[in-house]
Amino acid sequence: MPVAWWAWIILAGVLALAELHMPGSYLVWIALGAALTSLAHAALGVSLEAQLALFAGASALSCAIGFFVYRDLGHRRRHQEPLNQRSLAMLGARGIVCERFVNGHGKVRLGDTVWLAAGPDLAEGSAVVVSAVSGTRLVVQAVAPPAVPDPPEPAGIA
Repeated sequence: MPVAWWAWIILAGVLALAELHMPGSYLVWIALGAALTSLAHAALGVSLEAQLALFAGASALSCAIGFFVYRDLGHRRRHQEPLNQRSLAMLGARGIVCERFVNGHGKVRLGDTVWLAAGPDLAEGSAVVVSAVSGTRLVVQAVAPPAVPDPPEPAGIA
């Protein structure tokens, strides 16, 4: 006795809803296999054995495709700006020394926040760039002021 096509749709819906409660699992891909089985049964009216074989094959194929989809998403995510890792996002940020550095320790202002910092002895008001983050302390380097070109020689009066 074949299972009704709408029963496969219900199974697909239940599996898809279960995926919402367990994200990252493969239930959505198995739900796709159930939906494809429903489509095949509604269009062709296949037997129970064929339905089960089609469900197993479609689920396995969609899970294999899902593996590659999740792998590619993970690969892309690793090459984007780090989420919830502010320390990594601060590398290369520019700031100003707000408390002079003595024996390699001082304070730096980045945006509206003052950070403990380590680096060469610097005077207050010096421009710095963040080169590393060690816990809650920034490691900074002095930024050389831009070179001001010599003014051009005035054209000679003949």
